[in-house]
Amino acid sequence: MNVVRPIALACALLSLAACGAVGGAAKPVREHAEPVVSRPAADAEAARAYLVAIGELQAAPPAAQAEMLQSARAAAEAAPTTLNRLRYALMLALPGHAGADPVAARRQLSDLAARPELLLPTERALASVMLAEVEERLVLVAENRRLQQASASRDTDRTATLAKRLQAEVDENARLRRAVEDAQKKLDAIMEVERSLTSRGSPPKP
Repeated sequence: MNVVRPIALACALLSLAACGAVGGAAKPVREHAEPVVSRPAADAEAARAYLVAIGELQAAPPAAQAEMLQSARAAAEAAPTTLNRLRYALMLALPGHAGADPVAARRQLSDLAARPELLLPTERALASVMLAEVEERLVLVAENRRLQQASASRDTDRTATLAKRLQAEVDENARLRRAVEDAQKKLDAIMEVERSLTSRGSPPKP
């Protein structure tokens, strides 16, 4: 399954988030005001972290991919923050490596998408895009499996039909062979009778 589309969209979202961060940084901050986390900046940083994680996983050799996936899983289980859970879900959703699991990815992404208020805008977009990709992939896998089963069933039926036809031909050949043998036996018997009669009717030799 091609992951260029979701990653490209994520890059676009990252650019928008970065632009938002720049715009947000230009706003004056009142003296003595309570410290406020810049949401656009956090959005851009989160998007960058997810894209880096996906890119590193995609470029790593198989052994390193397994280690990275296991590390992401351990982090998501030990500290189930949005960052850890979404990063692990995105790794599961990424095709092309041995640890890819679209079913588990769909479950993880669905759980995250069910609480959009806990996600940053880019996180919501990433979760939505990858969830759609995973669901589309699972539909294609199911359809491919159905076609394979239908093809296997047709092949089985065709093989059974050919086997029955072959057996019918073998049985028919055997029947014809027996009929020929019976006819030959009857012909031999008739010829034996004729020879016997001819022998009896012949005059004795002087």
